[in-house]
Amino acid sequence: MIAMKGAEVSAKIKEEIDKKLEQLEGYIPVLAIVRVGENPDDISYEKGAVKRMEKLGMKTKVFTYPADISSQEFKSRFAEINQDAEVDGILLLRPLPKHICEKDIEKIISPDKDLDGISPENIAKVFAGDESGFAPCTAEAVIHVLKANHIDLTGKKMTIVGRSMVVGKPLAMLALKENATVTVCHTRTEDLKETCQNGDILVAAAGKAKMLDGSYVKQDGIVVDVGINVDENGKLCGDVDFQSLEGIASMATPVPGGVGAVTTSVLAMHLAEAACRRH
Repeated sequence: MIAMKGAEVSAKIKEEIDKKLEQLEGYIPVLAIVRVGENPDDISYEKGAVKRMEKLGMKTKVFTYPADISSQEFKSRFAEINQDAEVDGILLLRPLPKHICEKDIEKIISPDKDLDGISPENIAKVFAGDESGFAPCTAEAVIHVLKANHIDLTGKKMTIVGRSMVVGKPLAMLALKENATVTVCHTRTEDLKETCQNGDILVAAAGKAKMLDGSYVKQDGIVVDVGINVDENGKLCGDVDFQSLEGIASMATPVPGGVGAVTTSVLAMHLAEAACRRH
């Protein structure tokens, strides 16, 4: 079984980013990361994003707010960041605390600065196959991983486990654009195992540690694990039991070191693109 590592995919994306930075003739793009509360997953993603931007020669401003900030106060602070002429792109770490309506923030964010595809305009563009809209970074990262490993999606059956607007639904649209035949499953899918076994490519994005194992995978199938969970031993793991894939899957992404490593690179590429459009 070949492990599809994120580092090699990120190196290819870096080449695209470097070209965009050359177009900017010395201007350095600025990313605003907005975090509410102290969720360890958010903090981990934020650190990874800051590190990646620095490595690529871009700047980051981090805006953190207490978990009990009022909805009105947060909206007004977010609107200020959104209107800040120095900010080229925004990453809002979600989910937000329950008392803040995410839908309101999605409507406020400028589509040109919305690097993670949460605004209604960008979502509509992704669903329409319009490449001028930013897709959610994780969904796009899956496509980059497959393409970097020379997997042509044309005519392939892709089964996605998970129907969120972060991965499942937008990924289905991106895969359709690449001429894949897509099935989207979820917790209420009957015969989930059988449906997964039909896929030439199985994407696990349900957010449940080791929910799937080798018995869900077609012989010589390709597995992309989007999940980032913590197992009973406190170690990072995916939605798939990676060890159980040996002898069944032909290729699979590890966790950590797989799709997650590519997601921040896609975010950086979106930032460089947003800066090119503005300058």
